Amino acid sequence: MTTQVAPLIGDEILERVSSAVWSGLGSHPRTLPPWLFYDHQGSTLFDRITELPEYYLTRTERSILAAHASEIVDAAGDNSRRLRIIELGAGSADKSRLLLLAAVERGMPVVYQPVDVSASALDAAQERIQFEIPAVEVVSRRMDYTRDLELGPLAGDERRMVAYIGSSIGNFEPDDAAALLARIQARLAPGDSILLGIDLAKDRQTMLAAYNDSAGVTAAFNRNLLVRLNRELGAEFELANFAHRAIWNPHASRIEMHLESLADHTVRIDLLDLDLEFAEGETIHTENSYKFSADAARTMLANAGFAPVATFTDPRQWFAVCLGRVPARSGGRESDL
Repeated sequence: MTTQVAPLIGDEILERVSSAVWSGLGSHPRTLPPWLFYDHQGSTLFDRITELPEYYLTRTERSILAAHASEIVDAAGDNSRRLRIIELGAGSADKSRLLLLAAVERGMPVVYQPVDVSASALDAAQERIQFEIPAVEVVSRRMDYTRDLELGPLAGDERRMVAYIGSSIGNFEPDDAAALLARIQARLAPGDSILLGIDLAKDRQTMLAAYNDSAGVTAAFNRNLLVRLNRELGAEFELANFAHRAIWNPHASRIEMHLESLADHTVRIDLLDLDLEFAEGETIHTENSYKFSADAARTMLANAGFAPVATFTDPRQWFAVCLGRVPARSGGRESDL
């Protein structure tokens, strides 16, 4: 699951929601994009998910960053240059603060640039970092990085590191993930880097439990998507008619989340003047969470134009954080690396 959150409802987002619902639910099999999860209630539910005992991803990645933050910032920058850490989908900045603390402790001048579509998330991240690590300059950028990625100009003699952590890359289809990484690489300069968090494939039971917890929080998170459509589009989804399903697709190496219709029924969506016929057992495919090998992550970075530098994992090899660097352009100086 990704930590990306949707902006406040307005004409632009309403048009985007309408388009996604029209195309996704009007097709067979039916699908909806995972960014629809993250209205206010969905974001709150996701925060609860990250604290569940079954949801190993957040605490495992945090432990890796806690153990290796100094190595990461050393590899990404040097004490003679300012380090700009650009976090995509920053949320609360809970894990990136470990990198910022390590940079400050090593005497690096550091700028933190959280990127998110949620103004409230950016305000909270900025307030937290300025309070906890006052030596860090915070420069927020509000944008949907999946649609309109702009990192800003290179400011003087600085190194930039894009932190794309949280295994958010796993929510993209492989071609889309490759395209996003290539866009990031194209906007960086030689010597800049990317820090990519990925969830590693492991035993099926552990992975499924993370997306189907015993407390039912993930089920509520999945069904809340229908609550959002009822509110914003005048839809008439009855939550009792849909069950949360999480399945492991070994051929694609991904966890899939679905909402399964429990009976034959019709759903009206007033704003779209649309009536949808659901058959018992039919599903709405709401999210994929791809699981990788460490070699696959390094290959992804290399294919996007990054030179893989280092991969950091936890003792159980459940999660990995991979550092890649933009190599010197043709004719560039090797010392820039």
